[in-house]
Amino acid sequence: MNDIMKLFSLEGKTAIVTGANTGLGQGISIALAGAGAKVFGVARRSCTETLEKIKQIGGSFTEIIADLSDVSAIDTILNEVSKTASRVDILVNNAGIIKRCRAENVTYEDWDMVTDINTRMVFFLSQAVAKQWITDEKGGKIINIASMLGYQGGVYVPAYTASKSAVIGITKALANEWAHYNINVNGIAPGYFATNNTAQLRDDAERSEDILSRIPAGRWGTPEDVYGAAIFLASDASAYMHGFTIAVDGGWLAR
Repeated sequence: MNDIMKLFSLEGKTAIVTGANTGLGQGISIALAGAGAKVFGVARRSCTETLEKIKQIGGSFTEIIADLSDVSAIDTILNEVSKTASRVDILVNNAGIIKRCRAENVTYEDWDMVTDINTRMVFFLSQAVAKQWITDEKGGKIINIASMLGYQGGVYVPAYTASKSAVIGITKALANEWAHYNINVNGIAPGYFATNNTAQLRDDAERSEDILSRIPAGRWGTPEDVYGAAIFLASDASAYMHGFTIAVDGGWLAR
């Protein structure tokens, strides 16, 4: 491997990926493991499928079952990682939920459920990991998974849009405070991907066609489409990048 390609290597690194059982979280876990990282995948449900896919490429993956709607899960996650890893090098805040509902019908409960996972957990898990990095002075990488709806309003998803807009803001704010500790905080804003979150849209033939007609690439994204951005932001190749959220959206925001 030449010196330039070594910039993208994650050999010897330990990564935490939340929401690792399906969709983009699964894809990012596979990408980081394929680049050499030891991946700890966090989810409420089994990550067996992710584990099998990573085994097929000879990577390392450990499952951590935790409810990310409760910040008490943070101690559980870090304690589990510490059993077999000396430190965390990479944190990917991917876990998120969406509730589709007209704005006038949103309940307090649904609003809190979405923002607790999509925003509150992102901040406090980042805080917990960064405290360790500030103490040991070795730095680290945080990747926050936002959404193109952090730049647009969307329809019938006000809590989700608010939460993902906040993720982009949190990414900037943490970069401002932590960059001088050699901590890189950046984000990825996916467009319309074929994941669990978009199943309802893809099952609606008219809505799906309307969406596809506005994507310059002409197709829904796949988890594989986010591999490159995830490896780049997790690696030394992005060492001088702070506070920016990359759109991986098939050109949607360019329209």
